Amino acid sequence: MANDQPILQLKDIHTYYGNIHALKGVSITIPKGRIVCLIGANGAGKSTTLMTIFGIQPATKGEIFYEGREIHKLQPEEVAALGVAQSPEGRQIFPNMSVRENLEMGAYLRNDKKEIAKDMDWVVTLFPRLNERIGQLGGTLSGGEQQMLAIARALMQKPTLLLLDEPSLGLAPKLVEVIFETIQQINKDSGTTIFLVEQNANMALGISDTGYVMETGKIVLTDKSSVLLESEQVKKAYLGE
Repeated sequence: MANDQPILQLKDIHTYYGNIHALKGVSITIPKGRIVCLIGANGAGKSTTLMTIFGIQPATKGEIFYEGREIHKLQPEEVAALGVAQSPEGRQIFPNMSVRENLEMGAYLRNDKKEIAKDMDWVVTLFPRLNERIGQLGGTLSGGEQQMLAIARALMQKPTLLLLDEPSLGLAPKLVEVIFETIQQINKDSGTTIFLVEQNANMALGISDTGYVMETGKIVLTDKSSVLLESEQVKKAYLGE
């Protein structure tokens, strides 16, 4: 259920890659049960934001709170154990494992066998194509099917917060629609909070409650997604109008 209690808060986050100042004072609030998107051009720092939340690329300065608890000093596996799952950019599925094995890997932190079986049924209902290919090796799937598998694998963790990194990247427009409809379905069915990082600003703003716009490591705009869709600045820079 959506409410306005924040599940995740980034406060004045600075992240560096060596001497490169990738995130420059990023502050973001994600309310529980909602879909929030982060849009911006390639290289703006969107993926770095997700990697910083997850502890893969730690923040040099600033604080991150998940359900009121500081997490910016935690390792990625500790963040995952709290209920945060990520579907990374470029899918990163296990190519030599079957679809079923990939999904089972998503549940590796869990030991509730009955619930795992239920969730397996749920994710293959969300993505019927995965059900058709359940015994097939991940590496033999199409790009779109691999994207479905990456999201489904993250869902098998039973997260309260799902981080999605560029789910539309490299997909045909028709498949992009399917993926985005399913993201909405996940939020509606399970109440999972979703933080969506996406270059396809139109689609991302179309399904989210709130949007943040990032340029060169800084948040330059934030508003309700419906308002950003009508913003001249956003239309010109990101919606090709």
